[in-house]
Amino acid sequence: MYKVNEIFETIQGEGSYTGTPAIFLRLQGCPVGCSWCDTKQTWEIDPELQLSPAAILEKKADSDHWCSLSSAEVVQLFTDKGYRAKHVVITGGEPCMYDLRPLCELLHQRGFSTQIETSGTFDILAPDSTWVTVSPKVNMKGGYEVLRTALERANEIKHPVAMEKHIDELLELLQGLDLTNTLVYLQPISQKAKATQLAIEFCKQYNWRLSVQVHKYLGIN
Repeated sequence: MYKVNEIFETIQGEGSYTGTPAIFLRLQGCPVGCSWCDTKQTWEIDPELQLSPAAILEKKADSDHWCSLSSAEVVQLFTDKGYRAKHVVITGGEPCMYDLRPLCELLHQRGFSTQIETSGTFDILAPDSTWVTVSPKVNMKGGYEVLRTALERANEIKHPVAMEKHIDELLELLQGLDLTNTLVYLQPISQKAKATQLAIEFCKQYNWRLSVQVHKYLGIN
């Protein structure tokens, strides 16, 4: 069973799949403690805040309420809502707190592609065909380390940056890593002008890519 904070259909606004119609499945629970997290409502799993799946689907604003769903129930909800997107982004919270193999395998059987957005601090339990986005969270309040195995599994490494020390952190993480089949993105934190310019300069220096959170510029989820 998966603890689900929200489900919605939108356009992926980050990384390699930018512009792709997608169903976002946001899972509840995250102990990492990222200071600039924009989904802090997903951190705690409070049993008293459990709602029905129908109530979660009808949420109009961010909240720390959640529901419990099986893989089959997740897929059925996609059908019931009439979603047309065929790409599913599993995010959080920290989705890799869960074993995502049963869910991803069922989605693949039903014709969906899958993507996981993770901090890289938990083992990634997902099929080889699932696209893995690791957004490494370094020295966060929760005390979790970014796992080398998560970086090695990543299809893309999307690093949030606000100052030059974040570049130094990324370079240390990438040291000795085979990036032949891995894309590296810099993503300015909170779309701030200084962070964006910093990201652009280092993308040019290291031939990395820029991710600018298109959905926030568009004002959509």
